[in-house]
Amino acid sequence: MVLSVLEEMRIRSLGVIDDAVVELSPGFTAVTGETGAGKTMVVTSLGLLLGGRADPALVRIGAKAAVVEGRITVSEGDAVALRAEEAGAEIEDGALLISRTVSAEGRSRAHLGGRSVPVGVLAELADELVAVHGQTDQQGLLKPARQRQALDRYAGDGVAGPHAKYAAAYRRLRAVAGELDELTTRARERAQEADLLRFGLNEVAAVEPLPGEDTELAAEAQRLGHADALASAAALAHTALAGNPEDQEAVDATTVVAAAGHALEGVRAHDPALAALADRVGEISILLSDVAGELAGYADQLDSDPLRLAAVEDRRAALTGLTRKYGEDIAAVLAWAEDGAARLTELEGDDDRIGELTAERDALRAELSGLGQALTDARTSAAALFAEAVTAELASLAMPHARVSFDIRQTEAADEASGIDIGGRSVVYGPSGADEVELLLAPHPGAQPRPIAKGASGGELSRVMLAVEVVFAGSDPVPTYLFDEVDAGVGGKAAVEVGRRLAKLAKSAQVVVVTHLPQVAAFADRQLLVEKTVDGSVTRSGVTVLEGEERVRELSRMLAGQEDSETARAHAEELLATARADGRGGF
Repeated sequence: MVLSVLEEMRIRSLGVIDDAVVELSPGFTAVTGETGAGKTMVVTSLGLLLGGRADPALVRIGAKAAVVEGRITVSEGDAVALRAEEAGAEIEDGALLISRTVSAEGRSRAHLGGRSVPVGVLAELADELVAVHGQTDQQGLLKPARQRQALDRYAGDGVAGPHAKYAAAYRRLRAVAGELDELTTRARERAQEADLLRFGLNEVAAVEPLPGEDTELAAEAQRLGHADALASAAALAHTALAGNPEDQEAVDATTVVAAAGHALEGVRAHDPALAALADRVGEISILLSDVAGELAGYADQLDSDPLRLAAVEDRRAALTGLTRKYGEDIAAVLAWAEDGAARLTELEGDDDRIGELTAERDALRAELSGLGQALTDARTSAAALFAEAVTAELASLAMPHARVSFDIRQTEAADEASGIDIGGRSVVYGPSGADEVELLLAPHPGAQPRPIAKGASGGELSRVMLAVEVVFAGSDPVPTYLFDEVDAGVGGKAAVEVGRRLAKLAKSAQVVVVTHLPQVAAFADRQLLVEKTVDGSVTRSGVTVLEGEERVRELSRMLAGQEDSETARAHAEELLATARADGRGGF
């Protein structure tokens, strides 16, 4: 059952399209028109709608911006609906609206269900909603890496499980090998770093600095260096405050203040203001006595020992030797010593760490060998089923004798140390295992299977890719498939079979095909014609749904280039009759 269906797109100011509405069928929709009429703009529009790169060159000349809007019918609980609701989108009556705007300056905006969202959200929806295939995808299928991805996608959990375990072990091995390589290749540098750290730590340990010692010693050196001047100043100050016992006539501050206090004491009771001043004079007298006493004590305790000064200067010189190398002060030196000791412990433990990492690396390589073998076995089993299914589809695409197979091989490693063991051989390995996967095609009996890049013509490659998608539709379906001229290089009976197989795919998914082949278009449930106006643009009326006689005329044009050719009309009606016999064709 199809969970999500793209019902309609409106395209404005994109390429040759001025303003057009594309109405799509839930089943098989064919988009046709003259070369250059703008058919591929349908593919481009859908790409923009689902998070594709915004190219300002796509904006129609003279327009400020190109706008693509789409309406998708979703079912409650399907993956598209759930992701849209997570992004804050509103779904009304089962319809989800998407829009993308690209300005001529290159700015891009995206909206989902009425909410502005990052373009990346639309790209996430694309993974669940649409598989787009065109000529570039055919070229991509020629690459072995893409072929391995296709096989893994078909295999599903059979490969995904072993691959997840292998990938986790591979990532850990890369991390271990990187650390081990750094430890071994930088051994000399690390040894030199350790020697320098030991030397510095020994220097610090020999001096044994204490926190704040440099500041304390600087203050002490100032006192010792100016001891005589300090003592003289203290003595003079003491004499000025307390007087000189040997000079009874000298006036000192203590005596003067005491006299002031006596003068006020006798009259203080007569005025509270004067009493307050007398108290303050008393406080000054007490303070002067205290200061005088401390000055006397300071002078008595002052040390002017030259030997102590020399010892202080020697200690300061030793501390300066440390701060010159290891920090701006002793606090910084002690911090450096702490960090250096921790780093030295780490460096001295490298040998043990190298041993641990080597053992872990060897264990991981052995584990990868087992996981790589399991991955190879899973791919080999899936490849047989995949090739058989694609071969059966090719038989229905006018290639009844073609055979598809997979070549799953490994490349010998240069030495055992650079590979893992698969099947008793040391082989090259990577993040996706050790397997090189290549899709082979034998187009007829007796032909040797060859890589499809070398053994398939353009038409054969188109059919191989279509066969692959039909097989995928049964094992890993998406709601909508969009094919841009996937029928290139195909004609005649093969084209009829391509149309028939696309119709089969449309039984389980929505299929939109941009085609130039009438044999393919005849099998569509709905055929859309893209036409330019005389000014070279595609307007709202330029994308029309063809029915009845209009469809016969378009198929006739596609067949013979002449809408009124009786022979072409007869052939067109025959094609439609063939499609009707298969239950398709829109009649």
